[in-house]
Amino acid sequence: MKLPYIIIVDDDEQVLRAITRDIRNKYREEYRVASTESALEGLEVLKELKLKNESVALIVSDQRMPEMEGIIFLEKAKEIYPDTKQVLLTAYSDIEAAIAAINKIRLDYYLLKPWNPPEEKLYPVLNDLLDEWQAMYKPDHEGIRVIGYQWSPKSHQLKEFLSGNLIPYIWLDMEANEEEADKYLLSAGVEKSALPLVVLKNGQAVVDPSLSELAANIGLRQQASAEMYDVLIIGAGPSGLAASVYGSCEGLKTLLVERSNPGGQASSSARIENYLGFPTGLSGGELTRRAITQTTRLGTEILTPKDVKGIRIQDGYKITEMTDGTEIHSKTVIIATGASYHKLDVPGIENFTGAGVYYGSAAIEAHACKDQDIYMVGGGNSACQAALYMSNFAKEVNIVIRRESLKQTAANYLVENISRIPNIKVIGNTEVVAVSGNQVLETITLKNAVTGEEKVVSAKALFIYIGVKPGTSWLGDDILRDEKGFILTGTELMKQKSFPIQWKLEREPFLPEACIPGIFASGDVRSGAQTGISSAVGEGAMAIRFVRKYLQEM
Repeated sequence: MKLPYIIIVDDDEQVLRAITRDIRNKYREEYRVASTESALEGLEVLKELKLKNESVALIVSDQRMPEMEGIIFLEKAKEIYPDTKQVLLTAYSDIEAAIAAINKIRLDYYLLKPWNPPEEKLYPVLNDLLDEWQAMYKPDHEGIRVIGYQWSPKSHQLKEFLSGNLIPYIWLDMEANEEEADKYLLSAGVEKSALPLVVLKNGQAVVDPSLSELAANIGLRQQASAEMYDVLIIGAGPSGLAASVYGSCEGLKTLLVERSNPGGQASSSARIENYLGFPTGLSGGELTRRAITQTTRLGTEILTPKDVKGIRIQDGYKITEMTDGTEIHSKTVIIATGASYHKLDVPGIENFTGAGVYYGSAAIEAHACKDQDIYMVGGGNSACQAALYMSNFAKEVNIVIRRESLKQTAANYLVENISRIPNIKVIGNTEVVAVSGNQVLETITLKNAVTGEEKVVSAKALFIYIGVKPGTSWLGDDILRDEKGFILTGTELMKQKSFPIQWKLEREPFLPEACIPGIFASGDVRSGAQTGISSAVGEGAMAIRFVRKYLQEM
């Protein structure tokens, strides 16, 4: 396999020689390193590499160059390689320009000169950026291939699962790539009616696999390795992942189970710009990748996909039964199953789920919406982040909200960003009242809440980001919940008439503890919890603190 490139541009010969030496010494086994003193020559090199179908992982450019400033060079380079990571070399006096570049061209990092010692000031930065690029990099000639029809719900489910679990794959639409797709069908002896088809790296073909079958074939862990765990965490959203990091870091034997895709709703966010410590923002997928890498490095076991059927108590220990019949024994349980988007209450919409109607998942179907008119239902932060991302692909993105303005529902920075994008339109005081199509979504009907006027419009896709429904439908009646289904914890439990019947300890429940001692709720699933990724991460850390207190009592 050909190695990707790292391109370095600096008009100062001495600086260029030094940084090229340092980068080549560290990365020569994994990347080809090319350097030049000329910004114009650098652009020509990038154009030539693009024509040769070469991959460029990273571009490092000085800011002050005679032919053009580094920011301008990187902006032009992004037109050629939009997904390549970019670093600006700058002196202290140019920091203001570098920070402006974060907003203007989505600069990934600015690096102050000098960078000695590189082991402390250069390599950690580049390692992080290159890891992020590798996570999203999909070589054309290798990897898992998914072959199916674009608007097939089964195909969408497989793509969503692979993407959510950060497994690189190549999608082949049977209609758009028929000639290439036919080669795989012929080799596998599969008829078109049997699609979707997954071709693994080793050449094995799996026809219409279940998620558990696919997981086993791609190497995701399916069975717990220990007989007893200190803490079992159910749900691998931001709160569950945070709890797993802190649990393993504290030396607790930690098991994390997830029914589908790690990262929760946050994993589908195309850009998160208000998370502390990431001035350029990061995608939900990237945040998830970092968290999974961190927690597995610390010793957490992750099982996916695993659907929980119920929890029972035996001699104070928790026995969690899975829908596949397996059981997991633990001393404590943290329920971090989060919340999902509400189903849109429109007759017949379930017929188009995965076939033009999607709950979240905008990033997965982005390329299928290229140059098309699409609609988003919901005006929260997630909907706005998805709209900003989809505006890079769709001809027109329409945000449908019941309220008059986005300012009433979304963060100010998102509202301002959307106002600057010409192909995003906000349709206020409106709701979707009907959907139609022949097997796939073709049109939707919009109704103005003020005038009552209805309008039928063509829609290639409808992405829904409304409401929150807690992931507690699998729980039995022994876990007390509020009227909306969220788990009651701490002092809120003591207001319930049935609480004294279930709670027999002398102490009061800990803040995140449910009505059964040793069972905790964390994140969006907990009644009264603050929403948002940062809050969810804090909830996960807090839950582990009280898990340790409980274990000390045992």
